[in-house]
Amino acid sequence: MKRFALLLALVLGCGVAGAQGPAPQPPLGWNSWDAYGLTINEADFRSNAQVLAGFRQYGWQYAVVDEGWYMQDPFADKLAARKYVWDGHGLLIPASNRFPSAANGAGFRPLGDWLHSQGLKFGLHIVRGIPKQVVDENLPIAGSAFHAAEAADKSETCPWDDGNYGVSDNAAGQAYYDSMIRLYASWGLDYIKVDCISDHPYRVSEIRQISAAIKKSGRPMVLSLSPGPTQLSHAAELSDLAQMWRITDDHWDGWSFKHDDPKSEFPMGLRDAFDRLAKWYTYTGHGVWPDPDMLPVGVLKPHPGWGEPRISRYTHDEQQTEFVLWSVTRSPLILGANLTALDDFTRSLLSNQMLLFVDQNATWSQPVDAKAAGLPENTRIWRATIDQPGARNYREYVALFNLSDAPQRIRANWKQLGIEGNKHHVTSAFESGDGRDQKELDVQLPAHGSQLFEVR
Repeated sequence: MKRFALLLALVLGCGVAGAQGPAPQPPLGWNSWDAYGLTINEADFRSNAQVLAGFRQYGWQYAVVDEGWYMQDPFADKLAARKYVWDGHGLLIPASNRFPSAANGAGFRPLGDWLHSQGLKFGLHIVRGIPKQVVDENLPIAGSAFHAAEAADKSETCPWDDGNYGVSDNAAGQAYYDSMIRLYASWGLDYIKVDCISDHPYRVSEIRQISAAIKKSGRPMVLSLSPGPTQLSHAAELSDLAQMWRITDDHWDGWSFKHDDPKSEFPMGLRDAFDRLAKWYTYTGHGVWPDPDMLPVGVLKPHPGWGEPRISRYTHDEQQTEFVLWSVTRSPLILGANLTALDDFTRSLLSNQMLLFVDQNATWSQPVDAKAAGLPENTRIWRATIDQPGARNYREYVALFNLSDAPQRIRANWKQLGIEGNKHHVTSAFESGDGRDQKELDVQLPAHGSQLFEVR
């Protein structure tokens, strides 16, 4: 694995050749939602970020404060009781009772500076729109002659978050988002996740406004949109406006979930992610990364965004399969675990150099039609290729997945996999040693299990 360590360091240092924008590679990081929900505070955030900083050599870098950072009481049931905090221009600011360094108008600048000193990048979640009470008070919009009531679109509230009105597609609305992003840029923000905007409902006018505001701010930021499922028909449009958008509803720690409402896919299980990712592979790359959501692995405590506090329901095989699938499909890897309680198995996945090397550097990736190749039912296969300056040699990677509830043998020659040649040197991502020459792949996979191979 020494060669992966060297190559990973090289490509992380220089980025993918030819890629443009703030996310030349799929973002790697941690988000507070899966373990803390609305309740993250400064002490817990810093503790998790310090652990994340220990994985910087592998490319992990974004630490994201998810929803609720502007609430004085995130445990309250009613909106008014949560006590949102905003400044004199109607912009949400951190609740200083939970983020003490934000007191006296400092905002998140001290936290952003501290993250940067750790070699990390700073991310923040918002729900699109303008707080209802800000509109009721008709506060002035910073840097403009407009007021909040002129920016608000009261007909476009978020159906699952009652805190905000939508923002109108007019000059006042643009001024509001300009002022917001300008403030957050002054805090050193590197990544902004905007919710209730990419599906149910799809608010392209607000996406355009936020994207334009980021460009005006002069600070590069990754723009991540949620929730999903974003429709394929919007892919080309979003490729010009954002770097990430959710392609599923919220993904949680289960192989599959039963949905009483046929129109709902909440929560989204791991099994269904295979088919969804297969629909999006042609839109992946060149600085844009369709997002199958965070990785709900490890310890999901003390206050997860959904369900009871718990250890992830995944088996180790399922957890490995999730990492392999996200990596071979060039998806963003955003951890949901409580990093302060990181177990050894999850730690081994975060530092698996072949997984991360493929995720960060594959120049091409797509599913193989397993049925057409004559392979067993419930088999899934993905191939990825690295063919770029800095990678030294052309490389193939093959991921095999067993979607069955029972162990299954998968045996395939190179022709079945679409790879030329009769014999190749094969190395596993999960077995020690430098691999061996093989005429085929022949593996026994556990239920819901996977393997990733380098083929040279």
